[in-house]
Amino acid sequence: MSATASPTVSATAAIELRGVVKRFGDLTAVDHLDLHVPEGTCVGLLGPNGAGKSTTMRMLTAQAIADEGELTVLGRTLPGDSKQARAECGVVPQLDNLDVTLTVEQNLYVFSCLYRIPRRERRAAVERALGIARLADRRDAKVDKLSGGMRRRLLIARALVHQPRLVLLDEPTVGLDPQVRQELWALIDGLRSEGVSILMSTHYIEEAERLCDTVTIMSKGRAVANGVPHELVRAHAGEQAWEVYGPPAMLEEVEQLAAREGRPSRRTGTAVAVLGGDAPPVGFESQTQPRLANLEDVFVLLTGEDIG
Repeated sequence: MSATASPTVSATAAIELRGVVKRFGDLTAVDHLDLHVPEGTCVGLLGPNGAGKSTTMRMLTAQAIADEGELTVLGRTLPGDSKQARAECGVVPQLDNLDVTLTVEQNLYVFSCLYRIPRRERRAAVERALGIARLADRRDAKVDKLSGGMRRRLLIARALVHQPRLVLLDEPTVGLDPQVRQELWALIDGLRSEGVSILMSTHYIEEAERLCDTVTIMSKGRAVANGVPHELVRAHAGEQAWEVYGPPAMLEEVEQLAAREGRPSRRTGTAVAVLGGDAPPVGFESQTQPRLANLEDVFVLLTGEDIG
């Protein structure tokens, strides 16, 4: 989690999903999902590609309609009140859909009009958004001249131009290098510290640990775990992990030993991580390096998927 102090949490839900199902033909993309986002918190949807994260985001913006279940956003019931709910939300899509024929400032001004900000307040709203995204010095640049990181900052600024109560971030740092990702994390964390409600889908483990008050881990359309990151680690992986290095045949032996002892294990490249317990696997002490268990361990244990 972020080092920033957590904001005061309201008991009121910014988002509430109960038993939500979304099907596409024979495929069930979201399968009886429950999700609770308290006002003033950042909640992460963590899961591999195809887990149902983006479909969930599309239902929250009424781009897709649930087949079953109940969805409430900022006290509005979807899809009936989706127009009113969207007016109080900012949405950062996974795919860049900026107008490349316009400048940075013009993109923001267009959205200040679409969000029906009063004419006399639009200039101030655009300036505020430029400041948040640190793009004031690039206001006159055409979008197609911006770097990938700047374009992602502009997408976030565009979502904030009307000062929304809730921000939906769908894979906000996908495809960006680590330095740019850190820059965007600071921007998102600033919103969180100001009490803006945030739902963020991601498959970057460190991103979820750094920014989110709680995470919901999804796999194959279902929520398989929900809670505070460090509490999920303690509950599913324990405090300690033991990395055993060696040839494939030896690693298979370690996995079998861990299974007999009732200790979960997972492959980590050229090693096997044996989780839990106060000691390394018996007989493999010389090939073992201890480390703390982490949210990535929980992710792989629960989803059975590779990250990425």
